[in-house]
Amino acid sequence: MGTHLAVPREEIVRIFSTSGTTGTPSYIPLTAQDLDNWVVTSARSYSASGIRPGEAVVSTYNAGPFVAGAALGAFDRIGMTHIPVGTGNTERLMAAIRLLKPVAVVMTPSYAAHLAEWAEERGFDLKGSSVKRVLVAGEPGGGEPALRAHLEQAWGARVTEAMGIGDIGVSLWGECEEQCGMHLGGRGFVHPELIDPETGASIPMEDGARGELVLTHLSHQAAPLLRFRTRDHVQVWTSPCRCGRTAPRIRCVGRTDDMLLVRGVNVFPSAIREIVNQFMPDVTGMILVKPRDPGVRQEPPLPVVVELAKDYAGGPELAARIQKRIRDVLVFAARVDLAPWGTLQRSEYKSKLVQR
Repeated sequence: MGTHLAVPREEIVRIFSTSGTTGTPSYIPLTAQDLDNWVVTSARSYSASGIRPGEAVVSTYNAGPFVAGAALGAFDRIGMTHIPVGTGNTERLMAAIRLLKPVAVVMTPSYAAHLAEWAEERGFDLKGSSVKRVLVAGEPGGGEPALRAHLEQAWGARVTEAMGIGDIGVSLWGECEEQCGMHLGGRGFVHPELIDPETGASIPMEDGARGELVLTHLSHQAAPLLRFRTRDHVQVWTSPCRCGRTAPRIRCVGRTDDMLLVRGVNVFPSAIREIVNQFMPDVTGMILVKPRDPGVRQEPPLPVVVELAKDYAGGPELAARIQKRIRDVLVFAARVDLAPWGTLQRSEYKSKLVQR
């Protein structure tokens, strides 16, 4: 935890960590008050989706070491019947859905898509199950119209998303049933700002604004952060929602860490996936961007692998149509390579969209 710790060590009740994929993990200490604040904001964010006390929810996030485990306390706080299954237990998860009949499930959008395929292959009637709400978080994608429509059709359920960041708090933002962006459930606990990711200049928080999300702790004790750059590129709405909530709303466009620059055009892999998802059911929605050059700057055309649907029998004209749509909407040139069904790796947690 280094020298950033702001309380005596004996006041720490929980320590989470980042994934440490680029080196030594960063450790995130919490006091009892910090942990309670995280549970409160998560409960606000998830309850916006319409889940209610007494309903049953299955969660697929592990309790540790990553911060997603702190969100699990939200379901107890709401008063739900919580059925924790954890990551990597598909058979156990489906057994819980079949036998315990939960109203809601909590998972990443990648896992929700993977389970839709899993159920179809095995004749599991996912649409006819008890699940009426799929609460997705952990990565961008749940707010993409085409992917959301695919998941809702496969599950026969309403899909809403939530978002947080480990260094600041889990599930700080949660989407209501209007599905018009995620509300700030952490109001009073964090202060949000927008900046230009390249210059650091402030961008006014107003309807339609886009930029990198910056967050400041307002009541954190153990390791408070001031103007923390999240690397999440978001769009903001500040007008009141039809649900009556007045907190600002956001939609995550993508991670600035994953952004590529193709002849001066900022390209987010999640935006490419959103375009590809419009070609369902001819494709599965699985993509993999393969940059040819190290670093952010890339020369066109940018190689993108798109996985075909299981029973698709068409030809290369599909690749041409996808390339044209990417060019028209995202204003850069891509080279789309079609791959057979099952080629790209599925995930029970987060999908990898870029091959470095």
